Amino acid sequence: MKLRYAMVCSSNQNRSMEAHALLKREGFDVSSYGTGQHVKLPGPSLREPNVYDFGTPYKHMLEDLRRKDPELYRRNGILTMLKRNVAVKLAPQRWQENAADGTFDVVLTFEEKVFDMVVE
Repeated sequence: MKLRYAMVCSSNQNRSMEAHALLKREGFDVSSYGTGQHVKLPGPSLREPNVYDFGTPYKHMLEDLRRKDPELYRRNGILTMLKRNVAVKLAPQRWQENAADGTFDVVLTFEEKVFDMVVE
C-alpha cells in the first residue's frame, strides 16, 4: 500500500510547495495545500503584500509580478519560487476545500497555527 502525503502551510507557496516538489521527485504520492483566507506573497513593503485567491494559477502570479517589478521579485526570490511551483502543479489549493482529494495517511504542517487550522 502506497501512503498518501499532504504538505500544508499558510499560502501553499513556499514550505508546502518545496516539500511537495521534493517528495514528488522521489516518487511519493503527495499533495499540498494552504490554510489562509488568501494567498499572500511579499510585496514592495510589509504593508503591501501581493494577495491572490486560492485557485489563481502560479503562472498568472508569475506574470503579474514580472509586470509589476521584475527586478524586486527576482532579487527576493519570489520569481524563482513561482517557477518551481508552476512545474509542480497548476495553482495553490486551500486545505479547507480539499474534500474531493480524499483522505491522507500523513499530513505535515509547517506552523503551529496551520496545524490548529488543519485539526479544526
